[in-house]
Amino acid sequence: MATTKKSAARLALVTGGNRGIGFAVCRALAEKGLEVILAARNRELGDEAAKKLKVRPIWLDVSQRGSIDAAVKVLGAVDVLVNNAGVYPSGTVLEAPAEAWRDAFEINFFGALSLCRAFVPGMLERGYGRVVNVSSGYGAFAEGLEGPAPYSLSKAALNALTLKLASELRGDVKINAACPGWVRTRMGGPGADVSPEEGADTVVWLATLPANGPSGGFFRRRKAIKW
Repeated sequence: MATTKKSAARLALVTGGNRGIGFAVCRALAEKGLEVILAARNRELGDEAAKKLKVRPIWLDVSQRGSIDAAVKVLGAVDVLVNNAGVYPSGTVLEAPAEAWRDAFEINFFGALSLCRAFVPGMLERGYGRVVNVSSGYGAFAEGLEGPAPYSLSKAALNALTLKLASELRGDVKINAACPGWVRTRMGGPGADVSPEEGADTVVWLATLPANGPSGGFFRRRKAIKW
């Protein structure tokens, strides 16, 4: 009796996956049956986190072009890209040091841009893809661009990238931005009112949207919010 061959699981790459929201996203996607690649800048921490979740680790520093190129060479293509890696430098427009601005934009914006440029063309060729940019309400003009200047402006740029790239996509390839809220992570602190799992929920939802799902939007708690 002939058996039906199972289709391969969707391959998901999650940056900054060794802790916090990224770790929760990796866990949830794996539970949904996706093949998860947990990317981390720290090899040891990435390997340890991947072992806990029984997923594949990969070393990836999104601020380094060579690291991105190496990851692309290893992975070839992905079906789901979650740009979660981020930093939270402090300071005002006039007082934040140049290093804070460079770190914020290299990791929060240019890292996501580089990974989109690396993997989205393949999604378009195959006719399927989901990109989720983990952003923040601090990057929303509608919410006053609150928060430290380097962080909020880099997230505003990430939001703009989401909207602009959405206009270039076709077929069943989607990109959206997610605002997880104030999450109890190393970045958010112990007093935050959202657990990592709750913060990851909207990200996972966007990463697994059906063909009739939205694209080019900004979402918090699965509800659209203004840019």
